[in-house]
Amino acid sequence: MKFPKIGPAFLVTAAFIGPGTIITASMAGANYGVSLVWALLFAMFATLILQEMAARLGIVSQQGLGENIRQAIKQPFAKACVVMLVVSAIVVGNGAYQSGNISGASLGLVGVAEQLGFKVAFGAIIFPIMIGSLAFVLLITGSYKVIERALVVLVGLMSIAFIVTFFLSKPQWYELMNSFVTFELPTGATLTVIALIGTTVVPYNLFLHASTASKKWQSVDDISTARKDLLLSIPLGALISVAVLSTAASAFFGQQLSLQSAADIAPALQPLFGDSASLFLGLGLFCAGISSAITAPLAAAFALSGILNLDKNLNAFGFRLTWMIILIIGVVVSSAGFKPVAVIWFAQVANGILLPLISIFLLWIMNTKVLGEYRNNLWQNIAAAGVILITLLLSGRSLMSAFGLL
Repeated sequence: MKFPKIGPAFLVTAAFIGPGTIITASMAGANYGVSLVWALLFAMFATLILQEMAARLGIVSQQGLGENIRQAIKQPFAKACVVMLVVSAIVVGNGAYQSGNISGASLGLVGVAEQLGFKVAFGAIIFPIMIGSLAFVLLITGSYKVIERALVVLVGLMSIAFIVTFFLSKPQWYELMNSFVTFELPTGATLTVIALIGTTVVPYNLFLHASTASKKWQSVDDISTARKDLLLSIPLGALISVAVLSTAASAFFGQQLSLQSAADIAPALQPLFGDSASLFLGLGLFCAGISSAITAPLAAAFALSGILNLDKNLNAFGFRLTWMIILIIGVVVSSAGFKPVAVIWFAQVANGILLPLISIFLLWIMNTKVLGEYRNNLWQNIAAAGVILITLLLSGRSLMSAFGLL
């Protein structure tokens, strides 16, 4: 049996399994048990559909999504509006969420250190700087292979950590398996379902995947390899999310957790099932945070380089400047210890508009002459249209939440 080669889809998994996903999955498990596992299954299929189109676009056109947006929109005013929206959402949104990634990685590092018996002084300041420096060293290499291999290791460690913690929690296997096929929606769980899908289906990953696929593969013959890469990586991410949700369900179902940031995870989950589980949990949170802290600046750099017609070489000045700005914002905000409420509010608005907009554009361009014989078939269009309807729901939720209507 020949195993598929690990590729850009692993970066997508590293990007969406971050502290935000862990918070959302933990809240879902604590508040509703394992009844919402089906939402993660749907999110996995939705991600596979959108990311397959992004990868195929990157391989066939040998360009990222940003470049295709800039070239396809001919009307100057429309192009300017789309460019402004993408730039604002990428810079402000990724900057805001980058602080959460670094905070989550720092928290995991504190948990590991404490379980090993070390006293941690000034960890809230020192660890974000250490993590930011590690991300900087990997990104400054300008080597896609080095970054990819580092993320494969981090995702591997994260998978082991959360899955071991899951088994230590002694899950109720029948209820868990049953929740995959019984689409139960408990009272008040609608927004949690949307949040579970929203932490998995994100617009940044479409930019990231299209660009990295175009760098990884130069022949249309590699489309099948890219699909195998997706079928290995995305289900693994879904498995991690299910493990986190089930672990929280085993420990906290009925307690109505209120997790507002990555910093709330430690006191809530630390005493789970003994020191060994806490150690694995800390390791998993560290890997989730730092892997997302690497991919978020990378996604921002690919998106802006494409949409602004800059050099997207990993060693180019503009490319490096973009990810450095995102990384610095994350380190500063994380070290300062405050919650950037206004910034996150704007990020919600921008991302709420961006996700369906980018999804609709992606579906449109997948049916144009840019793809030639590799354009979408009927079933791919039907599946993508269904996912876009969900992205519109996510958009409405983000906007209503941002304006205090939820």
